[in-house]
Amino acid sequence: MKKYCFGIDIGGTSVKMGLFDISGKVLDKWEIPTRTANGGEAILPDIAASALAKLTDMNIPKEEVAGMGIGVPGPINDAGVVPHTANLGWGYKEVTKEMEELTGFPCKGGNDANVAALGEMWKGAAAGRRSGVMVTLGTGVGGGIIINGKILAGTNGAGGEIGHIHVDDTIPGHCGCGNQGCLEQVASANGIVRLAKWMLQDKAEVNTCLDTDIMSAKDIWDAVKAGDEFAVEVAERFGKYLGTALANIASTVDPEVFVIGGGVSRAGQVVLDYIQKYYVKYTFKACRNADFVLASLGNDAGIYGSARLVIEE
Repeated sequence: MKKYCFGIDIGGTSVKMGLFDISGKVLDKWEIPTRTANGGEAILPDIAASALAKLTDMNIPKEEVAGMGIGVPGPINDAGVVPHTANLGWGYKEVTKEMEELTGFPCKGGNDANVAALGEMWKGAAAGRRSGVMVTLGTGVGGGIIINGKILAGTNGAGGEIGHIHVDDTIPGHCGCGNQGCLEQVASANGIVRLAKWMLQDKAEVNTCLDTDIMSAKDIWDAVKAGDEFAVEVAERFGKYLGTALANIASTVDPEVFVIGGGVSRAGQVVLDYIQKYYVKYTFKACRNADFVLASLGNDAGIYGSARLVIEE
């Protein structure tokens, strides 16, 4: 009888690992370093060795393991193949096939943002919902779309790349993807600061409590809460960009809920308020009642979602 599974979240500096029972209860979680030298050749063997050692420590037979889910930072197709992942050193890699050979049990893979979304839909802020969109506002803007409990990965594994929705031709500079005008340029933690500095260029003078030379995203949201006039202008523009982008997504996939996570979400309800204001204004009428919630699993969302890949309903 299958009683357990592993959820793995591979990051550029560390691999988060979780051992779960098949009800979704985490029994243990830990991290190991991501060794990216020599084309990342040690990453999968290190994960396999750590997982098998955990089974030995807990006296769990391999035959009782349903499998291992793996989240990777980049596109991965239904066959578990990664075409290229720069920050891990991998080129073409058959991730799930290699892991099955190393561990002896079934493995499934998914993009890290997508599995984080799956985790929040399963055991996090959107538990009990069937369809939702997660937006992660961190260094960049990540996303994941879940429809009827399943990840919408797309043909190339690039489904849910919300940060690269085009929102404005006039945004200065280029996104990390090479395009200009991406949502990520104005809605990520770095993007909000970039947005504020861009808006300052149109003002002869500004009365604000912010130190505009060294301000951070947290500083801006703290100033919004304090009623700072300029910070509120920035929040309004941020809300319009992100709210409009999510309105467009809703008109395509019609989710029950939007889950907002990442470092920016730590500012709390005020972030949701500015997004939802413009979402309601611009979305298709039938989609206006979608809920907005703050992510609750934090850095564990990836291991929960990865575990969910191998715990089928």
